Amino acid sequence: MPLTRRNIGLLLAPVLALLVWWLTPVLPYEARAVATIMAFCLVFWMTEVIPLSMTAFLGVLLAVLLGIADINTAFQNLGHPIILLFIGSFLLARSMTRHGLDKRIALYILSRPFFQKSLFRLFLGFSSISFLLSMWVSNSVTVAMLLPLMLGVTQLVCQPEQGRSPAVYFLLGIAYSASIGGISTIIGSPPNLIGVNYLEQQGITIDFLEWMLLALPIALTMYGLMVLYMHFFLRKCSYNQSTVQAYVAEHQQQQHKLKQGEKVTMSVFLVAVVLWLSPGVFNLLGLQEAYAFMSTYFAESTVAILAALLLFLIPPGRENNGEGTLTAPDLVKIDWDTILLFGGGMALGQLVVTAGLADVIGRSITTFVDPAQQMLLVFGLVTMVLLLTEVSSNTAIAITFVPIIIGVLQGLHLPLLYPVLGVVVACSFAFMLPIATPPNAIIYGSKQVPVGEMVRAGVFLNAIGSVVITFFVLLYIG
Repeated sequence: MPLTRRNIGLLLAPVLALLVWWLTPVLPYEARAVATIMAFCLVFWMTEVIPLSMTAFLGVLLAVLLGIADINTAFQNLGHPIILLFIGSFLLARSMTRHGLDKRIALYILSRPFFQKSLFRLFLGFSSISFLLSMWVSNSVTVAMLLPLMLGVTQLVCQPEQGRSPAVYFLLGIAYSASIGGISTIIGSPPNLIGVNYLEQQGITIDFLEWMLLALPIALTMYGLMVLYMHFFLRKCSYNQSTVQAYVAEHQQQQHKLKQGEKVTMSVFLVAVVLWLSPGVFNLLGLQEAYAFMSTYFAESTVAILAALLLFLIPPGRENNGEGTLTAPDLVKIDWDTILLFGGGMALGQLVVTAGLADVIGRSITTFVDPAQQMLLVFGLVTMVLLLTEVSSNTAIAITFVPIIIGVLQGLHLPLLYPVLGVVVACSFAFMLPIATPPNAIIYGSKQVPVGEMVRAGVFLNAIGSVVITFFVLLYIG
């Protein structure tokens, strides 16, 4: 049998699962079985033996077969409101891509004279677009949309310096900007939603605006540091402004005037953003009745589905044969693997809590961790999750480890909100390897970025990310 990554996973998963079962005889049966299942699934996730979502379903099915989950409730998370939020936000992003609104926004910003003055300013324009779009649209969609434009520009203006093309760092910076921007809103990255859901299970509710107020400062700080780091590599590159101007002008000529589909998409998107932010604004203003009304009737998931339905109902002009801005074929073009992974993974994560495994791990760690050393604890947890995310899906890592970390924090009698926020953010701050995040994988797939260069640039940003997250978590804890 060839020694492929998949075959390694097929061999290692049962071995590790049996080892965990053998090493944990003192645990109650339910906790021991869940630990065994999680070890098996973690190997499958890291080696991608089967699609990530199917691994989550396999884990839940094993729990049912081992008698630690009820089939009537095991898959209830597939109907969780956050699944609806995923679907609605993905359909919004699909509408942007289908009607070319995202590309139009990118070309408009890049046509501004400020961004055409130098290669670094051009990079600043691309990276800021990547950052801002990823707050609201899947970071993988954002990078996939920007990549053709980036490749065209870098081929024109980035000449190799001493055998190393600055285009490598140009492309890496765009991928990193998308990952960093995605932490800024609840819908920006799947781990954000996972963290919010686990906190809600512990009685801690955080709305859309509250998340932004906490996460956006982290994102802006990390983005600023990343930009300065990339400036170090880009500053010596020769640059021809007229070449870029001609390139942007050519692409703008290919753009028609604003189409009805773009207008509808933008209008629905703005309505969704206003409704998402309204409960938090009312809460800040002390308008508790308005806050309660909006939280009850216009929760994030309700707004996302309402926006998606409007896109299916509103036609994008008279020439569309009576169809909506989105149509039935668009339903199959959204990221169902992530949606199903979230549903099955949340069921697995819930088993970690209900079976008592999180509590057992939490109490075990408290025996050798000093609660007074909060800085070391937070830094250690953040760094651990960040490094694990380098070799597995950030969604899978969040599903697996957030409930365990909650158990650790509860065992140490420490506040949950800010450390969990830090761990969730760390899931998106993996910059070293192509498999770490979808943006990294897309950029690597362009054949312009060697793995060695990605590791070289990413290891420094990983270290900076751990420090930045730890600083803000401790600042928030006070």
